[in-house]
Amino acid sequence: MVETKKLTTKMEDAIDQLNHSMVAPLVADKVNLLRKRYPDEKVSVYLEEVEEALSSDLDRYREAQPRRGEEDAPPFRKREPFEEFSVNLLLDNSDTQSAPIIIEKSPTYKNLFGSLERVVDRFGYWRTDFTRIHSGSLLKAAGGFLVVNAIDVLSEPGVWVQLKRTLRNGELEIAAYDPFYMMAGSGIKPEPIPLGVKVVLIGKGRIYDLLWHLDEDFKKVFKVKAEFDSVMALNNRNIMEYFRFVRRVVDQENLLTFDLSGMQAVAEYGRRLAGHRKRLSVRFTAVADIIREASFCAQERGAERVTRDDVETAVNRKRRRINLVEDKIQEMFDNGVLMVSTTGRAVGQINGLSVYDLGEYRFGRPTRITANTSLGKAGVINIERDAELSGKIHNKGVGILTGYLRHTFAQDKPLAMSASITFEQSYGGVDGDSASAAEIYAILSSLTNVPIKQSIAVTGSVNQKGMIQPIGGVNEKIEGFYDTCKARGLTGQQGVIIPHQNVQDLLLRPDVLAAVKQGRFHIYPIKTVADGIEILMDMPAGRRLAKGGFTRGSLLAKADETLREMALAQEKFGHERESEPKKTNNRRRPQTRKRTTRR
Repeated sequence: MVETKKLTTKMEDAIDQLNHSMVAPLVADKVNLLRKRYPDEKVSVYLEEVEEALSSDLDRYREAQPRRGEEDAPPFRKREPFEEFSVNLLLDNSDTQSAPIIIEKSPTYKNLFGSLERVVDRFGYWRTDFTRIHSGSLLKAAGGFLVVNAIDVLSEPGVWVQLKRTLRNGELEIAAYDPFYMMAGSGIKPEPIPLGVKVVLIGKGRIYDLLWHLDEDFKKVFKVKAEFDSVMALNNRNIMEYFRFVRRVVDQENLLTFDLSGMQAVAEYGRRLAGHRKRLSVRFTAVADIIREASFCAQERGAERVTRDDVETAVNRKRRRINLVEDKIQEMFDNGVLMVSTTGRAVGQINGLSVYDLGEYRFGRPTRITANTSLGKAGVINIERDAELSGKIHNKGVGILTGYLRHTFAQDKPLAMSASITFEQSYGGVDGDSASAAEIYAILSSLTNVPIKQSIAVTGSVNQKGMIQPIGGVNEKIEGFYDTCKARGLTGQQGVIIPHQNVQDLLLRPDVLAAVKQGRFHIYPIKTVADGIEILMDMPAGRRLAKGGFTRGSLLAKADETLREMALAQEKFGHERESEPKKTNNRRRPQTRKRTTRR
């Protein structure tokens, strides 16, 4: 019996040696081919381990032979005997001709850094192996560029810190993402992969500024900042690019073809978004929305091509969907709740213009500004500021117009005047300096008792020398006053005074432009305060004379005379108060008894 066991063992050893002698040369030949193809030190070490395993463990060859009647028990798969020698291809750039450019739209932890998946085996345990390692966008962009949105990266938990660490170390670690530590360790830890990639973060300027000041690592990792303008120059080349963009959207989404007038209307819409006659907006998302809606408008009327009328209809429809606040304010003007005059004249009263910014939509409306002047030393009193409704820029504007009054009238006398200015029926915040010119005209009207035309609204900033400066939202302001005047009836006398620099920004609606061309509405560009005086008050502004004072019969001469009379009255009143005898109080004080309380 013992002898039989020895013979059996000896026979099995001989068979193993025979099998090894037959298998080992075959394995060695294949492995040597791989060594020559991949002459890397780490690859050579790995291939030696593979050769030893395949040559020594011969049972796996028997397990690879299928047995009759043997089936896998679902849902569990029988482990393949050669599975550990398979290849998990993480990255394949064999067909890439240039540096890869990867745009990651959903930069989650797994999508960026890769993942190490785990499954439950038939015994209920979590397990994984190297075949379940998956690459992410960072590895796919190796040697190239990865483009991600800054807000998306900052919003995903764990992504920002790991991204900085990866770029700083130049190594990518692929691991199972388990932020709440709900599972046990994965059991394997892949080696860090050397990584050379350029990451491009796209976001708004304020995000960059916040990260620069609050994150010390940010300026070390992201060293290059490139700013992109929201507009581009209006020239033939860029207009052709706009037309190509229209064609590309049409082809990609199977929309109706645009004729030349339709494309021109889209480009004009881009000018309107840019807010400048010589610029085109690059907000292509908004432009594409108008392209789609214009195509729908053309389909509604059964047309085969999209024309200018379809684009204008799309723009008007979009406006009507989001201008509820504008309609409500106009309704209050129509009902007399908000008081604004568009005809006649008034002293110390003028129509200013304000812009309401609702984010996606902006519109303008007139605002009544009034001024009262009197003898005193308070200067210009900003009622909005006293009520804590005035912003810093508006406060500065009031200070500047006070400087203008001193520069113009207080060179030979003190400015003995108190003037109060306010935006009537304004119960919210007021900011900006675009009403400075209107406030000056209201004060001059109150000083001189010369009425102002209520049919003309004014917008414009002023410096201390009386020069008119450009403002923002000029199109919205003009259109807002036009709508108010139109609702009450155009008389042909109404219009808006604007800074001459804003002429290049004019991109008015077709109906407003038609009214201007027909003489039913007017736009007056001015350069100085004096230019607006002659338009608003039908009176020459006047100029300063070398001997002092202003041109006789002019508004500035009348204002100067009034201020001189105020200064003399102030001085006379002061002398009269000083000459009054001081009153003394000779009344005897009543005697009081000191009371004591006994206990």
